[in-house]
Order: sequence, then structure tokens, then C-alpha cells
Amino acid sequence: MVGAAASDWGTMPREQASAWFRARATAILNACVALWIFAGGFVINEPSPYELAFVLVLGVSFFAAFHFHRSTLGLLVLFVALVPFAYIAAFQVRFLTISDALIYQTVTIFLFFTAYWVANYVAEAPQARMRIIIGAYLGTALLSAIMGTLGYLGIGHEIFTRYDRAKALFNDPNVYGPFLMLPAMYALQRVLIGKSRSAVIATLAYGVLFVGVFASFSRAAWGHIVISSAMVYVLLFWLETHALQKVRMLMLALAGAATLVVAAAGILSLPQFSSFIELRTQSQDYDTGESGRFGRQGYAFDLALQHPLGLGPLEFRNYRVKEEPHNTYVNVIHAYGWGGGLVMIAFIFVTIWRGVTFLARPSPNRLLLIPLVSVFIPLAGEAAIIDVDHWRHFFLVGGLIWGVTAGYGHVDKRFGLRPPVP
Repeated sequence: MVGAAASDWGTMPREQASAWFRARATAILNACVALWIFAGGFVINEPSPYELAFVLVLGVSFFAAFHFHRSTLGLLVLFVALVPFAYIAAFQVRFLTISDALIYQTVTIFLFFTAYWVANYVAEAPQARMRIIIGAYLGTALLSAIMGTLGYLGIGHEIFTRYDRAKALFNDPNVYGPFLMLPAMYALQRVLIGKSRSAVIATLAYGVLFVGVFASFSRAAWGHIVISSAMVYVLLFWLETHALQKVRMLMLALAGAATLVVAAAGILSLPQFSSFIELRTQSQDYDTGESGRFGRQGYAFDLALQHPLGLGPLEFRNYRVKEEPHNTYVNVIHAYGWGGGLVMIAFIFVTIWRGVTFLARPSPNRLLLIPLVSVFIPLAGEAAIIDVDHWRHFFLVGGLIWGVTAGYGHVDKRFGLRPPVP
């Protein structure tokens, strides 16, 4: 007995040291995750800081208290299923080099894996870890919105704009605009149901992000922020508010509508704005005709049916129409074959089904889920008119839905019902 007691005392320092090391590694991991998410706003070059930061995150996670959860198994199955189809399709290319095709497929697989990793990271402690992620995302989104707006106004115009449209440090205004959506929706949630002081700060944040989206002059992004905002409003009103909060939300809706009317009237009174808005709201030349966006999508679907193994990535532009179809649902069939395309489409619709199903379950974590679902569903619609299979935030939002739902029963009493917005 004495020997056993001595043995226990001998192992105690080692156990304490191990626990201390894991705690420090977890703290470092949280800081690295914040850095990784913040790097998502800087994607001019590839590999971007986002990819490099995730490699650091992945390395640190081996030493931290990081676990893979059984409830994310469905996402793992989809990820594993994509890999062989993607690499088989890479060898179907006729115009692109096989090495470039393999790089393209590897990027897709990498981004898909980030969705699986972040799902497991969030599932461990949804409220605490979503605060880290959304805090970092809000910071980089606000910085991006400010850069894009300043660029549109003439400060840093050559760096922060493209085609006289705000893009910040992205390659395309059509990616920059949707990137701002998720933190904007968390800010809107805090505006609608947060306490007075935090609601004022959130109002300023939402306003900056809204202006940033407007300056992108992306029609899809304009529709996206309107639909996502309406979804957050309706879901909160229906699922999460009591009578007094409903009155407050109705008053805020009236005030917001009046503000938008006044702002729109002021903007349309300026000739340089009104002419550009008129141009962007009209049917564009690249939308119509046999070689327009919708004409080439029909040809793209016909072509996809003829190639079960796929064409390979970025091949369609070398066929009859010298431009991409700008439809994710056909592009993934071209790039990854029938099998890989169905996996990518399944990822979109299974994620939506999972998010909507969990919204019906009362939980403090539902406040985490409402903005995610409100952003991802319009993203799935936007995928029909633009290619999103290499958008970093597309996989991030999808992974966060899986993570929040995987940890839906984990409630941190420190946060209670507060939305996870700094």
C-alpha cells in the first residue's frame, strides 16, 4: 500500500505537467485559429496567408486538446469520397497541364478539409470557440469593408478596386461582397436582440459592412445581404424573442427601412452613383445570348452528361464558349466528374438540411446557428450563378454549421443566451 501511494505521488507531477502543457497548447491553438480566420481577408496571392495560417493551426492542434467527433462523421465521409473522384478527373484534362489540374484539385480537397477540421474544433465548445472565430472574422471583414469603400472613393483605388468596384484585398468584387456576410449577420443579430450599448456598436459594424457590400456593386452580393438580413430577422422574431423584443424589432425594422429610403434617395441624386447603379441593375451582355452566362450553362450541362469522369478543372473555357459557365452545380461535375460533383452538391444540401433541422430544436446554441443558416442558404442559391467551389468562406460557413450542430447540446453557462458577437 505504501508502495502504491508512493507510486501515485511519483506520477502526479507528470500528470500535472501534461495537463498544463495541453492547456497552454489549447490557448495557443485558439490564438492561431483567430489568426487563421483573420487571414481570410487577404487572398490576392496563392497560396494566401489563409492557407499558410491553417497549416500552423493544424500543427498546433496535434499538441492541444483537439478531438474528432462522431457527430461530424457524415462530413468526413463526404470529404473522403471526394478525393478519388477529384484526382481521377485531374487526368481527364486536354488543355490544362496535369500538374496544374492536380494543384487545383488539391486546393479543393484542402478547403474541404478545413470545413471538417473547423467543425470538430467548434463542436468541442460551440459558444466559446464561435466567439473566437466570429471575433476574428468581424475584425478582418470590417478592415476589408473599410479598404474597399476607401478604394471606391479614390483612396488606394488601384489596389482596393477592380472595374471601379470595391474588392479590398481580394481578386474579385464578387468574392469580396459575400465574404462580408457572416459577420454582418452576427452584428445584425446583436442589433436586434442585444443590450443597448452592444447594440449601438453592432449597428455601426453592420453599417460599415453594408456599405462595403454596396461598394462591391455585385448584384448577387446585394441580393445576398437583403435575403440573409431578412432571414435573420424572421428567424429571431419567430424562434428567439419574447413580446417586448418583438416590439423592439418592429420599431427597428421601421427605422431601418426609413434610413434605407433616405440613403437610397441621396445616392440616386448623385449622377456618378445613379448611372453606375442603373448599369449594374440592367441585363448585362455576358448574361444573354447563346454564349452568355445562361446560354453557356445549358451547353455546360449537356457537356457534363457526356463525360462521367469529368472534363477536369478549368477545361470548359477551352471548348465552344471561351468562358466558365459560372454555375457551381455544373462546374463541379466538370471539375470532379459525376461522383465528385454529386459529393459537392450533397455537401451543400446536406449542410442546409442539417442546419434547418437543428433550428427546430430549442437551445442557447440556436443563436449561433441562425446567422450561419441565413448566410449559407443564399450562398447555395448564389452558387447557381457563380463558381464558389474555391471560396474559402463557403467551406468555413459550411463547416461551422456542422460544428455548431455537432455540439448543439454543449452549453457554456458563462455565455447563456447571448449571441457570440464581441
